[in-house]
Amino acid sequence: MSTKTVDASKRAAEWGAAVLRVKRVAYAGAILMIGVMGCAAEAQTPTGSPTPAGTGSPTGTAAPTATATTTATTTTTATATPTVPSISVQLNPDRVTAGESSTVWILANCPAPQGGPAHTGTATSRAFVSGVTLNPAPSGGTPSPTGSAGGDWVRGQAQVSGTVRRGSYRVDVKCDGTNHAGRATLRVVRPEPLPSDVPTRAPRAGGGGTFGQDVDEGSSIPLGGVGAALGLALAVGIGVAVKRRRS
Repeated sequence: MSTKTVDASKRAAEWGAAVLRVKRVAYAGAILMIGVMGCAAEAQTPTGSPTPAGTGSPTGTAAPTATATTTATTTTTATATPTVPSISVQLNPDRVTAGESSTVWILANCPAPQGGPAHTGTATSRAFVSGVTLNPAPSGGTPSPTGSAGGDWVRGQAQVSGTVRRGSYRVDVKCDGTNHAGRATLRVVRPEPLPSDVPTRAPRAGGGGTFGQDVDEGSSIPLGGVGAALGLALAVGIGVAVKRRRS
């Protein structure tokens, strides 16, 4: 075999080995690239645990809170509307004059309590000097309640100061034994003006109401018997004086 043939065969073998090594490197690089891409995809995928954790617990806690709030509101509304029995209250008089101290009777239709409490009441008003205790009203007493209201009544007197201003004042009454309550209105009004035909100056006194008048007021009183008697007395006096002088 010649030398040229041996060299050609050796070169072909070396070329084949080089091509094989390149293929192996290419395969290894492809496998490594696939692995890197798989890891990156797994890192970008979101986890599923936050979603159930955020929806389970709060929903279960909110329902009992709403139920408790509704129950408390219903209970408060039911107990905040107490009813107080009403009674009839009368004032005698129901209006007084401003600037004058006055007395007002308060009459209230308080029912007689059962089981021991006293049959009394209490009346209060901004127009009164102080609160008033109302005691059982005697049968046929004065003043007495008016109208058709029957039952038991209590009454008492209140003092209204002369410094109270004009206006309408509420009078509140509470029955001590039964918690019945009622109210009336007291009016404080201005003094009534005097009639225009009433004289403001008293006439001057005198004999019969005319003796004290001055002469210059044009009195037309006739002398009559009084004037004649005065003239006669004057003549007699002159005659007696002349007679004494002559003697």
